[in-house]
Amino acid sequence: MTKGVARVGTSEYVVIGAGLAGSATAWNLARRGHEVTLVERTRPAAPDGSSHGSARIFRYAYPDAFYAALVASARSRWEELEQLAGRRLITPTGSLDFGESRNPSQLAGVLEAVGVEHELLAAAAARARWPQIAVDTEVLWHPEAGVIDAQESVNAMVDLARRAGAEILTDWPVTVVQATATGYRVLSPDGEPLDCAKVVVSAGGWLPQLLGSLPLPADFRESVPPLQVRQEQAYHFPYRESAAEPGPAEADPRPWPTVIHKNPGISTYSLPGGRDAAFRGQKLAEYNAGRIISGAAAQTGTVDAANRARMVDYAIRYLPGVVPEPYAETTCLFTNTPTEDFIIDEWDGITLLSPCSGHGAKFAPLLGEIAADLATGVRAPAERFRLRSRAR
Repeated sequence: MTKGVARVGTSEYVVIGAGLAGSATAWNLARRGHEVTLVERTRPAAPDGSSHGSARIFRYAYPDAFYAALVASARSRWEELEQLAGRRLITPTGSLDFGESRNPSQLAGVLEAVGVEHELLAAAAARARWPQIAVDTEVLWHPEAGVIDAQESVNAMVDLARRAGAEILTDWPVTVVQATATGYRVLSPDGEPLDCAKVVVSAGGWLPQLLGSLPLPADFRESVPPLQVRQEQAYHFPYRESAAEPGPAEADPRPWPTVIHKNPGISTYSLPGGRDAAFRGQKLAEYNAGRIISGAAAQTGTVDAANRARMVDYAIRYLPGVVPEPYAETTCLFTNTPTEDFIIDEWDGITLLSPCSGHGAKFAPLLGEIAADLATGVRAPAERFRLRSRAR
């Protein structure tokens, strides 16, 4: 990768942010023959962003058929990406959804409408199949879910973008984007300029900080919904040896699925941790329980002790297949919109891309395609992704 140098660079498109969405957009633009520069403040899939590590959930189960159908569309893009990259990026595990607030029957109806294989099980049947998980309600099982290696996915898309002709600039933070007579000038803290015709901003938790430095009209900027950035935390609990063994003959041979569990007062997700957990533990986190911060620059990387204790208690109660003592822990960023819908919109050559709210990873290659379509004027995104009040 190329570090920033003191020069005026020129490019047709500058993509800001080399996380999952930004790298996917750069790849999709470059593969169409466009001149692209992808800039990243540190390095792709950096640990202070939202796309690092080896474990993100790929799942179809949504109460909203719009997103369930979007996952089905994304799946074919993942298959293409894996083929081009020459390696597996999604490990199949299947997924369980349960809990008083999760409504497995409703989820099953959505998956039926979308055409995704699934099964509804009574709690006792689910416990017999997955004794390492203390299921206490009806369960939805869908076997096509899995675990995304986020970091490897970013690396694959960055590599494909480069091979298609994109330039990758690392250690290149962006402080301001200025309008010029021919497009835009993107500047680093050292004043290094990069001129381009169009800009795609995919800055994740850094977007609130950067938004005011974009040359957008006030009414467009004000139409961006409040972005709530949280420093979340996740914990890796070691599997008990007995839990790693296959269950009864009728049990699925992949003993640890991903799990979404929602009860009044607590919502958790867990998944096999992959490389992050040395392939020997389940990653567990509470959804939207982290500290609210002003933006990515305010993160501390410090795990909240009260949340750790809460997740240990949860593991004791609901995950008998793990030893309830985390052997690894981490923090990460969630950038939430009030509706949990993504932001994909454009004004005069500046595309804002924020596929956020803790559920964007599974759509990454498709989101890059959607953003590239918007940036090049090929096709507008779904209306629910667009900002309602726009200056044109």
